[in-house]
Amino acid sequence: MICRQVRRFRGFALIVVVSAAVLASAGCDGGGGANGSKDRAGGGGSVVAPGKPGEPARTLSASQAAKEAGVDTPNSADVRYVRLMIQHHAQALVLTQLVPSRSGSAAVKRIAERITAAQQPEIGAMRGWLSRHGRPEQADGHDHGAMPGMATAGQLKQLRAAKGTAFDQLFLKRMITHHQGAVTMATAVLSEGNNVQVEEMADDVIAQQTAEIGRMRALSS
Repeated sequence: MICRQVRRFRGFALIVVVSAAVLASAGCDGGGGANGSKDRAGGGGSVVAPGKPGEPARTLSASQAAKEAGVDTPNSADVRYVRLMIQHHAQALVLTQLVPSRSGSAAVKRIAERITAAQQPEIGAMRGWLSRHGRPEQADGHDHGAMPGMATAGQLKQLRAAKGTAFDQLFLKRMITHHQGAVTMATAVLSEGNNVQVEEMADDVIAQQTAEIGRMRALSS
């Protein structure tokens, strides 16, 4: 988590994170005293922030430190990413819903089940994020079909018409491309966005979908 904060924080936030790392290190070196045990159980939930000139240092919770650093304030890249990723995930669920009645592979069915189990709750989490920040889910004037990795209407029609081995190979091809598009979007928001929660969601997308790409490539070879 500290590594992510260092990458995203600027100015004051960087000082806070460094202070947190120093405190965490001191806690680990402090042995098994009562205070040390309490610090470890608490998971490093507070940091020391230097005060302004002439003012004492303050102890802040991680969330307070994030707010003062400005990382809880989403920018346009954060909002755009969440809105588009909801649509991107929704199409992944359309693809996985085709698998039970068309696939002839138990391994492909397991992959589809994992994708569904991961992306359905992620859609809920992203909708909740938009609601908490007072942003509507839909933005006018954007072509969702232009997102990287999205299957076209013709490709979806072709997939719906396939069965057995032909379906499995086509599904894997489409879903690999779809995952690659999601990784591209997540990588972009890591450099363009400002919100820690969005960054964590993007990190999860990159980790999970990169691993799934590897599994699907192994099956399609």
